[in-house]
Amino acid sequence: MPKRVYEVIEEAQKKRTKAGKIDVFRNNDSWALRDILRGTFDTSIEWNIPPGEPPYQAAEAHNHPTELTRENTKFKYFIRGFRVSESMNTMKRESLYIGLLEGVHPEDAKLVIDMTNKTAPKYITRQIVEEAFPDLLKD
Repeated sequence: MPKRVYEVIEEAQKKRTKAGKIDVFRNNDSWALRDILRGTFDTSIEWNIPPGEPPYQAAEAHNHPTELTRENTKFKYFIRGFRVSESMNTMKRESLYIGLLEGVHPEDAKLVIDMTNKTAPKYITRQIVEEAFPDLLKD
């Protein structure tokens, strides 16, 4: 079973060298990981949800109904400028966001919240992301 996104980020954070962090990202590449990193570091992405931590009930770590690797496709509903995001009612968009947070592993939910607040994971820099995935950031 592939690692969860938060597990990949945690493993990269534990590496002392930039090369070690890059290797972790490349060896555990997934669309969900790329989406989290791009959503965090790409300045051209503006989130269409209120900043801060929303009121949500985190799932239990051992009993969460879905994975971020499946739910990352919903990110398009939260990005300002996307047609599907702009045409969606604010309450519906925020409800969908909270549903995503409540459905995934609690550590992955924290990553999503940090991403939408543009808060980079500790010890992970834009330069590391650019070297691991050269064409990822579009700004």
